[in-house]
Amino acid sequence: MEQNVINALLLTLFAGLSTGIGSLIACLAKSTNRKFLSFSLGLSAGVMIYVSFVEIFAQAQKLLVDEVGTTRGMLLTVCCFFAGMLLIGVIDRLVPSFENPHEARSIERMEEPVKRESKLMKMGMMTALVLAVHNFPEGIATFTSAIENPTLGIAIAVAIAIHNIPEGIAVAVPVYHATGNKKKAFCLSLLSGIAEPLGACIAYLLLMPFMSPVLLGCVFAAVAGIMIFISLDELLPAAREYGEHHISIYGLMTGMGIMAFSLILLA
Repeated sequence: MEQNVINALLLTLFAGLSTGIGSLIACLAKSTNRKFLSFSLGLSAGVMIYVSFVEIFAQAQKLLVDEVGTTRGMLLTVCCFFAGMLLIGVIDRLVPSFENPHEARSIERMEEPVKRESKLMKMGMMTALVLAVHNFPEGIATFTSAIENPTLGIAIAVAIAIHNIPEGIAVAVPVYHATGNKKKAFCLSLLSGIAEPLGACIAYLLLMPFMSPVLLGCVFAAVAGIMIFISLDELLPAAREYGEHHISIYGLMTGMGIMAFSLILLA
C-alpha cells in the first residue's frame, strides 16, 4: 500500500510539472504548432471521457451498489458525479475569463512589445495562481485513481500531463508580458503545476484515514464528473480555438481508441 501511495504521488507530480514543458516550449519555440496542440488536446479529452464513463463511473457505481443497494447506490453515484462537475464548475466560474489559463494563447505573442506595468505584473502572477487553483482537483483525481488502479492512474496522469502542456504556454505568455523575463515566466508556470501534487497530498491526509468502499465510490464518481467537465468545458473548446477543429476530433477518437484497447490488454 505504501508503494502505491508513493507511485500515485509521483504520477501526480509528473502530471503537474508538465506545465513546465509548455512554458519551455513557449520560451524556446519560434512558432505555435497548432495542429499538434489541437490533436494533443483532443487526445487528452478522448482519454478522459472514455475512462470516466467506461471505467471510473462504472467502478464507482459497482462499489456503491454493493455497499448500499441498487437504487441508493445508483442515486449516490449520480449525485457525486454531478457534485464533481459542480466543484470544478464553481472554480471555473470564479476565474475571470481574461485571466483564465485555459484560454488559448500563441507562442508568437511572446515577441510582442512588452509593457512593464505593475498592473500587468499582478495579472501575470494571478494567471499562475489561477492555474494552480484549476490544477488542485486534477491532482486529487490522479491520486485517487492511481491508488485504486495504478494502470488507470498512469493513463489519467498522461492525459492530464498532455493537457497541462498548452496550459503552460498559456501561463508563460502573459507572465512574460508582465515581467519581460522568460526565466521568470518559466519558473512561475512550472510552480503553478505544484498544485496537483499538493492536491494529492491533501487527498491522502484527509481521505486515506477514513477510506471505505462507500467513500471510495463517492470519490470515484466525483472524479469522473471533474474529468468530464474539464474535457467538455476546457480541452475541446481550447482545441477549437487553435483553429484545427477536425484534427482535435481525430485526436479525441484516437484517445478513446488507445484507452479502450489499453483497458482490454491490461485487464
